[in-house]
Amino acid sequence: MFEYKLQIGCLIVISYFIVNYIKGNSDKNVNCNLGFDALLYIAPWAIIFDGLTAWTVNHQDVVPEIVNRLLHLVFIVSMECVVSIIFLYMLYQVFGKQRKWIIVLECLPGVISTLITVLFIKDLYYVNGTTTNYSMGISVIACYVSLVIQFSILFVIVCIKFRTLEKRKSIGIISFIAVCILILIVQIIKPESLVSCLLPTIAIAGMYTHFEDPAEKRLNQYNDNMVRSFATLVESRDDNTGGHIRRTQGYVKIILDEMSKCKRYKNILTKDYVSNVIKAAPMHDIGKIGVPDQILQKPAKLTAEEFEIMKLHSSKGGEIIKETFDELDEPDYQQIAYEVARYHHEKWNGKGYPEGLREKKIPLHARIMAIADVFDAVSAKRVYRDAMPVDKCFKIIEEGVGKDFDPTLAELFLSARKDVLAYMKADKAKCDEKAIEKKRGKSK
Repeated sequence: MFEYKLQIGCLIVISYFIVNYIKGNSDKNVNCNLGFDALLYIAPWAIIFDGLTAWTVNHQDVVPEIVNRLLHLVFIVSMECVVSIIFLYMLYQVFGKQRKWIIVLECLPGVISTLITVLFIKDLYYVNGTTTNYSMGISVIACYVSLVIQFSILFVIVCIKFRTLEKRKSIGIISFIAVCILILIVQIIKPESLVSCLLPTIAIAGMYTHFEDPAEKRLNQYNDNMVRSFATLVESRDDNTGGHIRRTQGYVKIILDEMSKCKRYKNILTKDYVSNVIKAAPMHDIGKIGVPDQILQKPAKLTAEEFEIMKLHSSKGGEIIKETFDELDEPDYQQIAYEVARYHHEKWNGKGYPEGLREKKIPLHARIMAIADVFDAVSAKRVYRDAMPVDKCFKIIEEGVGKDFDPTLAELFLSARKDVLAYMKADKAKCDEKAIEKKRGKSK
């Protein structure tokens, strides 16, 4: 009688994902999640010991009692570790990096359950089922309770955060919780089914598919790099060598961080939205690819006619993005990138271009981009002038409040002055370091 055949099947499935994960990360260019890595190490052992206990509990006549209990202890503790890792991993997907003391609190249910298991493993007893024997006792119940508590907390958190979560993540987490609850119900109603090994198997399959597939991660990185390289190529014609897109993206992140602290933006700043705005920021000046070099690189003030030609870059940028990303399966990103490129020169008072939109008729992301774009334009050196003093740069933003810029967003940017200055300092240090390395390379 093969009481452990389900465990063997689960090990085969997990092995498939482990092999693909290791192979996909062999070039070390894809960021790995330590929680998922830990699960890949521990889950197979939990399933192996699940299979061993499924056999020993049915062969008590040949297996010493101390061995049987020891194997059960290792199995239950390893399964509790699996549940805790899954719980922490899912919370990371919801909240991102958290403080250490919060992580310690999140680990408490698993730690308490493990202690109870160790203390009461001596009270474990075995039940004769119709098809197989199975174990019961306080240790087993503690594991069930721990799972219920952790996944109930996770379910409540996901429901509360549902509107701000990335769609793919929220769907993946909720689907996983639903399947786990189903497994738990089956295991509780029919203990001899021994389906607990399905939990780590489904967890690994779901995490891999939704979050950790190296091929998809690499593709996303390639797409981001392609967009950045394309934008840098365009910017290099403007004698900025990509510095403008890097810095404006940094300022956009700072504004979004400040917005996240305001209740009025709570339902707007979903993780999908924030991610799309940050990814779209480098594309805001893509339309400059259609501006002649003699205008783009002119070391003097543009004439009225030249300025009219320069202004066309915003509408051309929108057209380029629509044509370039027409087949992209990310309509939200495409729309945001289009609006950032087309409307980042619109002004709050309606005196901008290309359409003369005013106030909230200008898309929010374009209003964010406008502040970042202008601040970098005045704080960085250009072919026709030197960089302005930083105090003057902040003064220009302040003077544009309610005129050129959304007053709330501009005030948020001004309130983040320390963060902006810290970012400027760090960016300059990186540029200086790269310049030194470049000189060393040439000297060799």
